[in-house]
Amino acid sequence: MHQWKNTVCVVGLWHLGCTYAACLAEIGYRVIGVDENPNVVQKLNEGKAPLFEPGLDDLISKGLHSGNLTFQTEIKAGAKNADFVIITYDTPVDEHDRPDISIILRTAEQLKDLHMQGILVVSSQVPAGTCEQLTKMLRDSVRVAYVPENLRLGESIKRFMTPDMIVIGADDQTVMSQVKRFFSPIETKIVEMDLRSAEMTKHALNSFLATSISFANEIGNICDLIGADALKVASALKSDSRIGAKALIRPGLGFAGGTLARDLRTLQKLSRDRGHNTPLIDSVLSVNEEQNKSIVEKLKQLTGPLNGKTISVLGLTYKAGTSTLRRSAAVEIVRHLKKEGAIVNAYDPHVSVQEGTMLGINLSIDPYASCTNSDALLIVNDMPEFTNLDFSKIRSIMKTPLVFDAQNLIDPEKVSACGMKYFGIGRGMTS
Repeated sequence: MHQWKNTVCVVGLWHLGCTYAACLAEIGYRVIGVDENPNVVQKLNEGKAPLFEPGLDDLISKGLHSGNLTFQTEIKAGAKNADFVIITYDTPVDEHDRPDISIILRTAEQLKDLHMQGILVVSSQVPAGTCEQLTKMLRDSVRVAYVPENLRLGESIKRFMTPDMIVIGADDQTVMSQVKRFFSPIETKIVEMDLRSAEMTKHALNSFLATSISFANEIGNICDLIGADALKVASALKSDSRIGAKALIRPGLGFAGGTLARDLRTLQKLSRDRGHNTPLIDSVLSVNEEQNKSIVEKLKQLTGPLNGKTISVLGLTYKAGTSTLRRSAAVEIVRHLKKEGAIVNAYDPHVSVQEGTMLGINLSIDPYASCTNSDALLIVNDMPEFTNLDFSKIRSIMKTPLVFDAQNLIDPEKVSACGMKYFGIGRGMTS
């Protein structure tokens, strides 16, 4: 247990906040998690996170049992005597991916009234300039730092405990030193900078990743047109040391979830408010917006008109290892399918029947049930269990033995050996 500044208040308990709270408690800090939603707090006090994340429930339960972790709804009680208050709201976005930071500003107003003496660390995604705005609101009564989150759904605990780096933004050297010491139990590289540069770093990181995804999908679409294999092209690119083995250059679905698009939209606005155009960012967004529509168009090329056809969809969540449907590419594709008049049967173990009903689809109890009498099987989630499906069984129950793998997840030879036609993204549209 750390004896210096060891009381932490984490405000905003969804994916980011729950991970922060559980991991900091595991490190040894005394953590008070705060959220204004009493249902979320009640579940957390029972050891249940508000969304699925591998290992998170166990880590929360461990923190509760050790006494290092508590949850409550009142920010006054949680933050007043805290040495660090960390804002961890998953910043909401509207239907155009524009961020809404009103809940963060409201939290700052509440903190101002407390006259707290600790340091405010903002980890939520915010537009550049927000932390300076918060500093002015708090009138120097609370010192502000920005530590951009770098988590990923499905592997958030690992990303928190063993990050590639921790970026710390602060305009005061004393604040910088204290925040560095706070994160010192996590052994990684610390990158120091001013507040606005730290905010811009988050925008730049996500925008670079988004650009890579749109680039890969553009290459993949061209490969489909000329009969080339984009996965082989990607393999060669990753072997070039200037690009690297971890580059996001595998064609597939467009980026989703709001996270990457939020930073692109923020950079657009920051630039346009100052009379500057962003042609590259505009193009990245344009390619992405068309990508998920193109999945449906390619499916129509394979099956003909979709009106009245039954399409089986495997995977509905944002990605494997999570239960969130928010801004899921799969959900967007389902909506396009339904607009074309298709009947959608789907399977996802992390989606409830109620959520399936809200989407207007038939949610099946297992992947095989979803394939019964279907005209095509569409794989839109990278869930590892899909690689182990019995495609001979699937072929026997489908009306048309056709697999369209929008994740390039399945071995084409495995599918073809069962007498089914396989199509991927960027694979030349050949079986």
